[in-house]
Amino acid sequence: MKPVIAVVGRPNVGKSTLFNRMTKTRDAIVADFSGLTRDRHYGDGRLGDREFIVVDTGGFEPDSTTGIVKEMAKQTRQAVAEADAVVFVVDVRAGLSAQDHDISRYLRSVNKRVFLAVNKAEGMSESPLLGEFYELGMGEPHPISAAHGQGIRSLLDAVLADFDFGDEDELADDVEDKPIRLAVAGRPNVGKSTLINTWLGEERLVAFDMPGTTRDAITVPFERHGQKFQLIDTAGLRRKGKVFEAIEKFSVVKTLQAIADANVVLLLLDATQGVSEQDAHIAGYVLESGRAVVLAVNKWDAIDDYQRETLERSIAQRLAFLKFAPVLRISAIRRQGLGPVWQSIADAHASAFRKMSTPVLTRLLHEAVEAQAPKRAGAFRPKLRYAHQGGMNPPVIVIHGNSLEHVSSVYKRYLEGRFREHFKLTGTPLRIEMKSSQNPFTDKD
Repeated sequence: MKPVIAVVGRPNVGKSTLFNRMTKTRDAIVADFSGLTRDRHYGDGRLGDREFIVVDTGGFEPDSTTGIVKEMAKQTRQAVAEADAVVFVVDVRAGLSAQDHDISRYLRSVNKRVFLAVNKAEGMSESPLLGEFYELGMGEPHPISAAHGQGIRSLLDAVLADFDFGDEDELADDVEDKPIRLAVAGRPNVGKSTLINTWLGEERLVAFDMPGTTRDAITVPFERHGQKFQLIDTAGLRRKGKVFEAIEKFSVVKTLQAIADANVVLLLLDATQGVSEQDAHIAGYVLESGRAVVLAVNKWDAIDDYQRETLERSIAQRLAFLKFAPVLRISAIRRQGLGPVWQSIADAHASAFRKMSTPVLTRLLHEAVEAQAPKRAGAFRPKLRYAHQGGMNPPVIVIHGNSLEHVSSVYKRYLEGRFREHFKLTGTPLRIEMKSSQNPFTDKD
C-alpha cells in the first residue's frame, strides 16, 4: 500500500511548490475531486522504486484568540488524520512565527511521524539560522529549497526510510494461483455499498482482516465459481457481527490507495446523474495507475430509453480515454445484470497479465509496418526492428529501432490496435514504449 504524506504549514511558506517537486508536476491539482478536496490536492510521487501519495493542504490561519486546534480547517485535519507521515513546512527567511508554534503544538498532539522542512534555505545547510527551528520540538530540521529542488531527495529519503515497500510486482507464473485484487471505485452515492453488500450477502461470507500493517486497507477474501478474489475497501467496510458490511463513505486517500493496490478496478457510475467531472477524475486516475478497469452503470433501470441513449453518448465522449473498457448496465438494488460483471472482471484481469512472446510481438510489428509504415519526419525515417514485453498490469510492449522519437502518437495508436486485436486484450491499458538505438543518424537519408 502506498504511504500517504501530508504537506502542512502556514500560508506562503512554499507548500504547493514542494508538492509540485514531490510529484514532479507543475500543476498543483493532480487529482482534484470536486466538492471533496476544496483544500486538499492529491498527487503521486516516486523516489526510485518507492511510490507514495502526496496531499497538499491549505494554509493554516489560526485565530490568535483561539489557537490552531479550534481554527484549523476540517480538510487539513482530515489530511493529517489520513496521512502516514507529515511534512511540516516553515520559512527560514521569515523565521519562526506564532502560527508555526501553534501548528507544532497541534502536530505533537497527534500520533504521526512529523518531518520539519525548512524551506527557502538555498545554501544554508550549515546556517545558524536553522538553529531556532529546534524550538518547535519537531526534531532535526531539513533545509530545502522547493523552488530550486535542493534538499528534496534527502528529505524524502528520511520520510520514506521506515516504510516497507517490498516487491509488489507479481510474477507471471504465480498469477493463476493468486486471487484477483478488486477495487470498487466511484463517487459518493453511486451504489458502491449496495453492490458490495449484495455480493457479500450472496456469498454468505465470514470476512476477516488480512494480516498487514495498520496502513493496509481492509480486504475481504471470497470465492465465486472457483475464482478467488480480494475485495479492497473503498466504500467504508465495517465489521457487523462476524461479517463486514459496506457503508456509503468516500475517502479520496482510500480510493487512490485501493486503485493502486488493485489488479482490476470496477468503476461505478450513476445512470441517473450522468458522467460527472468527478467520475472523469477518478477514471483518469485509474488510467494513470495502469490498472485494468470495467465500467458499470448502476441504476440503469431508473432511466428511460432517451436518457439511456444520451448517457451512452456522454460515456463515449467524456470517458473516451477508457474506450478499451467494457461498459455494463446494472441495477445493484434489483440484482440485475450482475452476472456479466464477474466475467468482465476475469477477462480484464487475464488481459492485464497476458504473456506475449518476443517472436510473436516482432512478427506482429513487422506485419503492421508492412501494412502501414510510419511517416517520415523531416530527414528521418523511423525504423521499427523488434518488440518484446516489458511488463504486466498494465502490459507494456517495448519496440526497438532507429529514430523512434519521430514516431507519431497516431501511429502508436495504430500499433496498439493491432496488438490488442491479436491478443484479444480487453479492459486493460496497453503501454507502448519506443527505444531508439544510440546512433541518431543511422536512418537519415
